[in-house]
Amino acid sequence: MTVSFSKSISLAAFLLIGSLVNATAQTALPEAIAAPGETAILTLHAEGAQVYECKSGGDGTLTWAFREPIATLFQDGKTVGRHYAGPNWEFSDGSAVVAQVAGTAPGMVANDIPLLKLTVTSRRGNGVLSPATTVQRINTAGGRLTGACYKAGTYESVPYSADYVFLRKG
Repeated sequence: MTVSFSKSISLAAFLLIGSLVNATAQTALPEAIAAPGETAILTLHAEGAQVYECKSGGDGTLTWAFREPIATLFQDGKTVGRHYAGPNWEFSDGSAVVAQVAGTAPGMVANDIPLLKLTVTSRRGNGVLSPATTVQRINTAGGRLTGACYKAGTYESVPYSADYVFLRKG
């Protein structure tokens, strides 16, 4: 009886964990950043900062304007590339892509930068990023700047992290 009970507990735990993993894996992305018909090539984790510049608006009001990202790209905990203005993503094999925003969705909380879908507009080198046609920014944390700016030409960096999924057609 004890063996059967412990087997039942083990089976229940296994099924529960399996269903949690499945639920996470099947969580759909917002439609605005989905890429139906495309296949993931690579997912990289980014740690870095979103850089903002204090600028004068058309009405003379000072406001923070996004300037550029500066991030290190990781795969399995190892540095494999960098992400910077353009936006550009460079991988350690020499391949790189530049993309432009094609869709946005809100981050999980107010301080998170938005999720993005970006269309690749140019490529450099020959490597793992070469076939990429779309980049998705998901799992964002931090990066949004709030508050007033008081002097034009000043900069603020806000730490952020995100995952970048590189996809290809088909």
